[in-house]
Amino acid sequence: METIRLFLDFGLMVLIWMVQLIVYPGFIYYSEEALIQWHKKYTPRISLLVIPMMLGQLMLYGSLLQQEKTMYSVSGFVLVLLVWLLTFTIFVPRHKAISATEFSRNTLVELANLNWLRTAIWTALFLWNYFTVSV
Repeated sequence: METIRLFLDFGLMVLIWMVQLIVYPGFIYYSEEALIQWHKKYTPRISLLVIPMMLGQLMLYGSLLQQEKTMYSVSGFVLVLLVWLLTFTIFVPRHKAISATEFSRNTLVELANLNWLRTAIWTALFLWNYFTVSV
């Protein structure tokens, strides 16, 4: 279980850094029409990667929390829940706005700026897990 959790944490960390450094900043270089076309292809494709990993991470940290109530298990689960909360309250609505053509340049800038929260959480979660497992 530890190894699978470590791989999921690593995968989500790498994915979020790619989104943070490449995908979201790239959105501002598209024309509105081109972004809407690309976004319709991008979101289902990235969802094929993100959804199973996020669900797996949630289940593994939930399982760990059921097995033991430690600072690590509670904090890890809370961090995973925080990423879910951020995703569904901040990022999903903004992506829906892009899909519905109800967005501005500010929406795109907000995606990149606010995504530092998820980037920091998933990076911290991976590093904490890595040093906990390998010690």
